[in-house]
Amino acid sequence: MTRFLTPSKIGLLALVELYTDAIVPTSSTIPILSFILNQLLPNNLKSQPRDLASLQSLPFLLDLKAFEAVLAVHPAASGLPGRSLWDHFLKKIWDIDSLDALHVFFARRTNLLAKSRDELKKDGEMGIPPPSEDMIVLSRSSPFGSFVRRSKVEFERLRFSDALALWTAFRKWREASKTYWSRRHGALGRWAGDSALGDGEEEWGMGATEMLELVAYGGLSLEDTDEGCVSSDEIEKLLEFQVEQMQKIGSRIPMEVKDKFKSILDESMMIPSLAHYLNFLDSWRSGDYPTSFDNLHRYFDYTMQNRDRLFYQYALMNLAVLQADFGCYDEAVAAMLETISTARENKDNPCLNFALNWMYHFGKAHPNIIKGTESTNMLGVEREGLAFLRIKAKETGMWTLWSSSLLSEAKLGMSNGESVATIFENILKSSHLIVDKNMKSMMGPQVAMYSALWARLGVTNLSRQHCDVFLSCHARYALFDDTLRFTGRIAHLLTEKGCYDEAMEKMESLDVNSLRSWKTNQYWLKYRGILRLKRDLHRNNLDGADQLLSQLLQSNGADSDSDLSFEINTLHIDYLIRRTDYGHAMTKIEQLATAMKEDGDDINLRIKLLTMKALLQEKCGRPQKGFSVAVRAASIAWRARLIPALWGAMAVIANILTSLSEFQASAQILISILPRALQCENCSLNAQLYSFLVNAYMGMAGQAKKDSLKRKENLTSCLEFIDRAFNEYSALEDIKGQCEMMAKKATIMRVVGEKVLANDYSSAYLDLKKEAALVA
Repeated sequence: MTRFLTPSKIGLLALVELYTDAIVPTSSTIPILSFILNQLLPNNLKSQPRDLASLQSLPFLLDLKAFEAVLAVHPAASGLPGRSLWDHFLKKIWDIDSLDALHVFFARRTNLLAKSRDELKKDGEMGIPPPSEDMIVLSRSSPFGSFVRRSKVEFERLRFSDALALWTAFRKWREASKTYWSRRHGALGRWAGDSALGDGEEEWGMGATEMLELVAYGGLSLEDTDEGCVSSDEIEKLLEFQVEQMQKIGSRIPMEVKDKFKSILDESMMIPSLAHYLNFLDSWRSGDYPTSFDNLHRYFDYTMQNRDRLFYQYALMNLAVLQADFGCYDEAVAAMLETISTARENKDNPCLNFALNWMYHFGKAHPNIIKGTESTNMLGVEREGLAFLRIKAKETGMWTLWSSSLLSEAKLGMSNGESVATIFENILKSSHLIVDKNMKSMMGPQVAMYSALWARLGVTNLSRQHCDVFLSCHARYALFDDTLRFTGRIAHLLTEKGCYDEAMEKMESLDVNSLRSWKTNQYWLKYRGILRLKRDLHRNNLDGADQLLSQLLQSNGADSDSDLSFEINTLHIDYLIRRTDYGHAMTKIEQLATAMKEDGDDINLRIKLLTMKALLQEKCGRPQKGFSVAVRAASIAWRARLIPALWGAMAVIANILTSLSEFQASAQILISILPRALQCENCSLNAQLYSFLVNAYMGMAGQAKKDSLKRKENLTSCLEFIDRAFNEYSALEDIKGQCEMMAKKATIMRVVGEKVLANDYSSAYLDLKKEAALVA
């Protein structure tokens, strides 16, 4: 395997010569130059969208079909009429008919370059005229000039065996065009393209010539045309591209690309050290801790032999992130603290800022681990730490870290229930920075923050639209983790409206190859389990819910996602309440509340726990005991502008007022919040509000005189709101809620004296019970 030159590089040199010979017409200049530059400057591929189809054929392993596709459609500017650039290109490569001709081809590459002043002076002394002004010559510092000069130097440095291997690979590479070339230029001889064998046949005879071909070339086979067509330079570029894609997208290498890459590496005598880093990333994504640990050590052992401790901090940083992903938190913190110390020692500000930012986010996710170390002094108080990171990122020009710090400040403000205006200010600053610096990879966190903020403000429609916009416009440039979370968010919103099948289809539509990553796959499986658990709980299939819940609780460890962890715990409480195990449910709520108070978790989650605690008191038959808790939850939600949580807390307060016979006040509260609550598109909250409103109107009907108009109006309102609550429960497939509404309707009909209708609703109630038993 050569270091730089390959048959495709010879083809590119021939194409560059076609351009300098003025054979390329003006209309075809841009497509031809773009094709060449796309191979010489592979960084252009960075702007291309992620597409699995484009990964199946490697863009830098050019065969003749790629050249034909570009050149065959363009006519030539000179030469015989009717000939295309493809014909001229084939003439160039078929004129190289021996190893000696290949040497001559590379020796003449200097004629394509602009001569220096000293060379022009020397030519003048020798009587050589200067080149015509109409000639196209290449600047030595241009991409084309640099490519030509390097190609000539690399060929001169080749050993004879490597030059022979290049010539053999070139013969195999161009063999596919032999049929077309012979058709355009008449029948070709047996030894076309190899003048040495053609001349030797007359002297040695057919048999001896065939024997010589077999000895020299080993026979031509079109099945192994890729052999010898890859250089170590292209392998290194492939490795850099794969590492960049894995870090940018966050997924593993597709199997077809991995197999192709392995076959290419097998041809190389020496494996580049970056291959070990690629294996580290792939094994890390697959969840293979021992292999990833071994490959990480192997990579930095190879790369730092002669660099002392200059890049030592990056090895420690990778080690810390790896250990944190596999649950070794104490080792991860120790490695990251050493990273910070080493980065300070080497004055590596980008690495230092990244490490401090990682420590901040790690401390937010695992406060108990950070409490056991003295690392909190490095960032001080949380807000001052973020301000420090933001200032340092601005000074060092780390735009990604600057944007991340602004979003972290906004997230901290949301968690603490601070001013919505300040939160919007930080998000808009981050948005301006992202657009100004074109940081497409930061659009995921940015849009996620917008979506979360609008959801907290009760504008669910805008929250969903931000998720859809990201998946439609920005997903191809972002990490797959962001795509997964936005898809999960949409599935969650669909579940709240009772669209379980659509939510599952949304989760199933994700890219299969991206889900091969271990951590991503675990998140995906948990989310699907949560969606199924919600449906089973609503259908009152408690046995099925018990099986799902036991599996989810087992995986609900310290390394699990905080949002998923709270969702699982909430569903566990719901399960215990449906089992009428109120004691264990209350214990679970108290445990969660204590943990949140110690860790300082999101205020929105604490409000939800307070609301659940007040509702549980109502389930136990003592709703008044939850009054202070509900008022506290409503007060905090109002100050923090957490609108959906506010409506839930106010509904509990209204229900408590109903239990105190304050039916009028309860109805007024519920009627005033219902229009805004419907905007949240949460069927469970809507059904609960309608159900509480039925209780309030039923209480007012009981206070009115018998057979009075007021009682009939209240009972009519009860029936109307029962129907609405039943529709909401039906959307959720909540059997228990449907049965409750049917029982209330049957009771009202019996009170009114409509015994036939009462019996019909009682029969409907029994049918729902039977249906629930069949589903379970």
